Amino acid sequence: MTPFLAQFAIVAVAHLLALISPGPDFIVVSKNSLSYSRKIGIYTALGVALGISIHVFYSLVGIGFIISKSILVFNLIKILGACYLIFIGYKMLRSKPSKASDTNLVVEENQKSNFTPFSAVKNGFLVNVLNPKATLFFVALFTQVIVPNTPQFVKIIYGIEMMLATFIWFTFVSHLFSHKTFKEKIFKWRHVVDRVTGVVLIAIGLKVLISSR
Repeated sequence: MTPFLAQFAIVAVAHLLALISPGPDFIVVSKNSLSYSRKIGIYTALGVALGISIHVFYSLVGIGFIISKSILVFNLIKILGACYLIFIGYKMLRSKPSKASDTNLVVEENQKSNFTPFSAVKNGFLVNVLNPKATLFFVALFTQVIVPNTPQFVKIIYGIEMMLATFIWFTFVSHLFSHKTFKEKIFKWRHVVDRVTGVVLIAIGLKVLISSR
Protein backbone atom coordinates (compact mmCIF):
# COMPACT_ATOMS: atom_id res chain seq x y z
CA MET A 1 0.00 0.00 0.00
CA THR A 2 2.85 2.41 0.78
CA PRO A 3 3.84 3.02 -2.89
CA PHE A 4 0.26 4.07 -3.59
CA LEU A 5 -0.14 6.55 -0.74
CA ALA A 6 0.88 9.49 -2.94
CA GLN A 7 -1.50 8.31 -5.63
CA PHE A 8 -4.27 7.95 -3.06
CA ALA A 9 -3.64 11.52 -1.88
CA ILE A 10 -3.92 12.83 -5.45
CA VAL A 11 -7.15 10.90 -6.02
CA ALA A 12 -8.65 12.05 -2.70
CA VAL A 13 -7.76 15.72 -3.23
CA ALA A 14 -8.95 15.72 -6.86
CA HIS A 15 -12.24 14.14 -5.83
CA LEU A 16 -12.69 16.53 -2.90
CA LEU A 17 -12.19 19.57 -5.14
CA ALA A 18 -14.69 18.19 -7.64
CA LEU A 19 -17.07 17.35 -4.79
CA ILE A 20 -17.26 20.80 -3.22
CA SER A 21 -17.67 22.55 -6.56
CA PRO A 22 -21.38 23.43 -6.87
CA GLY A 23 -23.09 21.30 -9.49
CA PRO A 24 -26.26 19.24 -10.07
CA ASP A 25 -25.54 16.97 -7.07
CA PHE A 26 -25.25 19.96 -4.72
CA ILE A 27 -28.36 21.60 -6.14
CA VAL A 28 -30.52 18.50 -5.75
CA VAL A 29 -29.35 17.67 -2.20
CA SER A 30 -29.77 21.25 -0.97
CA LYS A 31 -33.16 21.61 -2.66
CA ASN A 32 -34.53 18.39 -1.19
CA SER A 33 -33.19 19.26 2.26
CA LEU A 34 -34.78 22.70 2.15
CA SER A 35 -38.09 21.70 0.60
CA TYR A 36 -38.67 18.45 2.47
CA SER A 37 -36.53 17.48 5.43
CA ARG A 38 -33.06 16.59 6.68
CA LYS A 39 -33.99 12.91 6.37
CA ILE A 40 -34.87 13.32 2.68
CA GLY A 41 -31.67 15.30 2.13
CA ILE A 42 -29.57 12.52 3.66
CA TYR A 43 -31.30 9.89 1.53
CA THR A 44 -30.56 12.05 -1.51
CA ALA A 45 -26.92 12.17 -0.40
CA LEU A 46 -26.97 8.37 -0.17
CA GLY A 47 -28.26 8.20 -3.74
CA VAL A 48 -25.43 10.43 -4.96
CA ALA A 49 -22.88 8.24 -3.14
CA LEU A 50 -24.37 5.10 -4.72
CA GLY A 51 -24.07 6.80 -8.09
CA ILE A 52 -20.32 7.09 -7.46
CA SER A 53 -20.17 3.29 -7.18
CA ILE A 54 -21.43 2.98 -10.76
CA HIS A 55 -18.71 5.31 -12.08
CA VAL A 56 -16.10 3.36 -10.13
CA PHE A 57 -17.44 0.02 -11.38
CA TYR A 58 -17.32 0.81 -15.09
CA SER A 59 -13.90 2.38 -14.64
CA LEU A 60 -12.61 -0.76 -12.92
CA VAL A 61 -13.89 -3.16 -15.57
CA GLY A 62 -12.54 -1.07 -18.43
CA ILE A 63 -15.83 0.29 -19.75
CA GLY A 64 -14.57 3.74 -18.86
CA PHE A 65 -11.94 3.36 -21.60
CA ILE A 66 -14.67 2.43 -24.09
CA ILE A 67 -16.71 5.48 -23.06
CA SER A 68 -13.68 7.72 -23.52
CA LYS A 69 -13.15 6.38 -27.06
CA SER A 70 -16.76 5.98 -28.24
CA ILE A 71 -18.52 9.16 -29.33
CA LEU A 72 -21.82 7.25 -29.56
CA VAL A 73 -21.71 5.90 -25.99
CA PHE A 74 -20.57 9.17 -24.49
CA ASN A 75 -23.18 11.19 -26.40
CA LEU A 76 -25.89 8.80 -25.24
CA ILE A 77 -24.90 9.36 -21.61
CA LYS A 78 -24.71 13.10 -22.26
CA ILE A 79 -28.20 13.27 -23.80
CA LEU A 80 -29.81 11.16 -21.07
CA GLY A 81 -28.18 13.24 -18.35
CA ALA A 82 -29.12 16.55 -19.98
CA CYS A 83 -32.74 15.48 -20.43
CA TYR A 84 -33.00 14.41 -16.79
CA LEU A 85 -31.61 17.73 -15.57
CA ILE A 86 -34.04 19.63 -17.81
CA PHE A 87 -36.91 17.48 -16.51
CA ILE A 88 -36.03 18.23 -12.86
CA GLY A 89 -35.56 21.91 -13.68
CA TYR A 90 -38.98 22.07 -15.35
CA LYS A 91 -40.64 20.55 -12.28
CA MET A 92 -38.92 23.11 -10.05
CA LEU A 93 -40.04 25.98 -12.28
CA ARG A 94 -43.61 25.03 -11.41
CA SER A 95 -43.01 25.63 -7.70
CA LYS A 96 -45.71 27.84 -6.17
CA PRO A 97 -45.65 30.16 -3.15
CA SER A 98 -46.60 28.48 0.10
CA LYS A 99 -50.16 29.19 1.15
CA ALA A 100 -49.49 28.40 4.79
CA SER A 101 -48.14 31.26 6.87
CA ASP A 102 -46.53 28.92 9.38
CA THR A 103 -43.21 27.48 8.22
CA ASN A 104 -43.62 24.40 10.41
CA LEU A 105 -47.00 23.65 8.83
CA VAL A 106 -45.49 23.83 5.36
CA VAL A 107 -42.67 21.51 6.40
CA GLU A 108 -45.19 19.02 7.79
CA GLU A 109 -47.17 19.12 4.55
CA ASN A 110 -44.03 18.42 2.53
CA GLN A 111 -43.02 15.56 4.80
CA LYS A 112 -46.41 13.98 4.17
CA SER A 113 -45.99 14.26 0.41
CA ASN A 114 -45.31 11.29 -1.85
CA PHE A 115 -41.59 12.14 -2.04
CA THR A 116 -40.40 9.07 -0.17
CA PRO A 117 -36.87 8.12 0.95
CA PHE A 118 -36.72 5.77 -2.04
CA SER A 119 -37.63 8.68 -4.34
CA ALA A 120 -34.86 10.73 -2.74
CA VAL A 121 -32.27 7.96 -3.22
CA LYS A 122 -33.37 7.51 -6.84
CA ASN A 123 -33.25 11.27 -7.43
CA GLY A 124 -29.68 11.61 -6.13
CA PHE A 125 -28.55 8.42 -7.87
CA LEU A 126 -29.84 9.40 -11.32
CA VAL A 127 -28.53 12.96 -11.12
CA ASN A 128 -25.05 11.65 -10.36
CA VAL A 129 -24.98 8.67 -12.73
CA LEU A 130 -26.33 10.69 -15.68
CA ASN A 131 -23.98 13.62 -15.11
CA PRO A 132 -21.56 13.59 -18.08
CA LYS A 133 -19.07 15.70 -16.14
CA ALA A 134 -18.90 12.98 -13.48
CA THR A 135 -18.35 10.42 -16.23
CA LEU A 136 -15.48 12.43 -17.69
CA PHE A 137 -13.97 12.95 -14.23
CA PHE A 138 -13.85 9.24 -13.40
CA VAL A 139 -12.67 8.22 -16.86
CA ALA A 140 -9.83 10.74 -16.60
CA LEU A 141 -9.04 9.67 -13.04
CA PHE A 142 -8.83 5.96 -13.84
CA THR A 143 -6.98 6.36 -17.13
CA GLN A 144 -4.63 9.28 -16.44
CA VAL A 145 -3.95 9.41 -12.68
CA ILE A 146 -4.27 5.78 -11.58
CA VAL A 147 -1.54 3.77 -13.27
CA PRO A 148 -2.29 0.43 -15.00
CA ASN A 149 -0.28 -1.62 -12.49
CA THR A 150 -2.36 -0.36 -9.54
CA PRO A 151 -3.91 -3.49 -7.96
CA GLN A 152 -7.68 -3.86 -8.27
CA PHE A 153 -8.16 -3.97 -4.49
CA VAL A 154 -6.37 -0.62 -4.19
CA LYS A 155 -8.67 0.86 -6.83
CA ILE A 156 -11.64 -0.51 -4.89
CA ILE A 157 -10.33 1.24 -1.76
CA TYR A 158 -10.14 4.47 -3.76
CA GLY A 159 -13.75 3.94 -4.84
CA ILE A 160 -14.95 3.28 -1.29
CA GLU A 161 -13.15 6.40 -0.05
CA MET A 162 -14.82 8.51 -2.75
CA MET A 163 -18.26 7.09 -1.90
CA LEU A 164 -17.79 7.80 1.81
CA ALA A 165 -16.44 11.30 1.16
CA THR A 166 -19.41 12.02 -1.10
CA PHE A 167 -21.92 10.81 1.48
CA ILE A 168 -20.26 12.72 4.33
CA TRP A 169 -20.04 15.97 2.35
CA PHE A 170 -23.64 15.92 1.15
CA THR A 171 -24.89 14.84 4.58
CA PHE A 172 -23.25 18.02 5.87
CA VAL A 173 -25.00 19.97 3.09
CA SER A 174 -28.34 18.42 4.04
CA HIS A 175 -27.81 19.38 7.70
CA LEU A 176 -27.00 22.96 6.68
CA PHE A 177 -30.00 23.46 4.39
CA SER A 178 -32.46 21.72 6.72
CA HIS A 179 -31.37 23.69 9.79
CA LYS A 180 -34.32 25.39 11.49
CA THR A 181 -32.71 28.85 11.51
CA PHE A 182 -31.80 28.59 7.84
CA LYS A 183 -35.31 27.46 6.92
CA GLU A 184 -36.96 30.22 8.92
CA LYS A 185 -34.97 32.84 7.02
CA ILE A 186 -35.40 31.43 3.53
CA PHE A 187 -38.51 29.26 3.55
CA LYS A 188 -40.96 32.01 2.56
CA TRP A 189 -38.80 32.49 -0.54
CA ARG A 190 -38.66 28.75 -1.23
CA HIS A 191 -40.64 29.00 -4.48
CA VAL A 192 -38.22 31.68 -5.72
CA VAL A 193 -35.23 29.50 -4.79
CA ASP A 194 -36.87 26.53 -6.53
CA ARG A 195 -37.55 28.51 -9.70
CA VAL A 196 -34.05 29.98 -9.85
CA THR A 197 -32.60 26.52 -9.24
CA GLY A 198 -34.87 25.15 -11.97
CA VAL A 199 -33.53 27.72 -14.43
CA VAL A 200 -29.95 26.80 -13.47
CA LEU A 201 -30.61 23.07 -13.97
CA ILE A 202 -32.28 23.66 -17.33
CA ALA A 203 -29.38 25.89 -18.38
CA ILE A 204 -26.89 23.19 -17.37
CA GLY A 205 -28.91 20.57 -19.26
CA LEU A 206 -29.10 22.70 -22.41
CA LYS A 207 -25.40 23.50 -22.20
CA VAL A 208 -24.61 19.79 -21.99
CA LEU A 209 -26.86 19.08 -24.99
CA ILE A 210 -25.31 21.67 -27.27
CA SER A 211 -21.70 21.30 -26.12
CA SER A 212 -19.22 19.41 -28.25
CA ARG A 213 -17.42 16.38 -26.84
